[in-house]
Amino acid sequence: MPSTIGAWPMSIRSMTAFASCERSTPWGTLGCDLRAVNHRFFELGVRLPEELRSAEATLRERLAGKISRGKVDATLRCRPPEGAHAELHPNAALLSRLEHLAKEMDARFPDMHTDFVQLLRFPGVLEEAPRDVAGLQAQALALLDETLQEFVAAREREGAKLAAVMGERLAGIDALVKQVRAWMPEIRAGLRAKLDARLADLKQPLDPGRLEQELVLSLQKLDVAEELDRLDAHVAEARRVLALPEAVGRRLDFLMQEFNREANTLGSKSVDARTSQASVEMKVLIEQLREQVQNLE
Repeated sequence: MPSTIGAWPMSIRSMTAFASCERSTPWGTLGCDLRAVNHRFFELGVRLPEELRSAEATLRERLAGKISRGKVDATLRCRPPEGAHAELHPNAALLSRLEHLAKEMDARFPDMHTDFVQLLRFPGVLEEAPRDVAGLQAQALALLDETLQEFVAAREREGAKLAAVMGERLAGIDALVKQVRAWMPEIRAGLRAKLDARLADLKQPLDPGRLEQELVLSLQKLDVAEELDRLDAHVAEARRVLALPEAVGRRLDFLMQEFNREANTLGSKSVDARTSQASVEMKVLIEQLREQVQNLE
């Protein structure tokens, strides 16, 4: 079961995070850095020392298995032990060939002398002792797993904070919907009173049936019951999605568009200053929600 902070599950993750770990090995100190920023999709950049290049495919696979969105930079480095020097061995085969060539040249160039230091500088004469590349890669991948665990935990901690903020905004939208719903009977009664007052000012009598029809049409135009119901449904859906043990950023991003649509319709149907103001406040909360959603994985 996912752990929680407050009332929100730790599965909610921010796209931004940083983690860094090191470990000592027989070949020196290995270091691993993971950092990520917001991005619509998953984009991975990898920097590796030459001896770890063959492990790149495995490294990418492990990262992709834990991260679904964000621009991620992964860096692995290997620092030799302080004061350590590479163990060098002469290349016997190359030295034999150079010796044979020197003997051939000696008859043609009797005054030629071979400098020992210059000979050692000849490419390939001295070689580094082969490393245990498999062992080094195993240590590097173990370090990657450790760093990745810290990286995901950092994303979850930040995600929990974002989810708490989003919960406050959802509660604000919920309260506004309840307010508007409570005002609607009074607004309808006020509209009817205004129409009756205007009709009373008319000198010629009008057909009662036609008057009732016009009143019904006017009330239908300002009826926002469906919009309020859909806003209630969107709030409930957003809270449900925030509790899912998976990446939810894209789903919530789509839901923000639905929130905006209903808030805009609510404002366009308004015939009362209170509902107009409520629509504006709702749009502000929705925009704040949308900004937070852009940070979620």
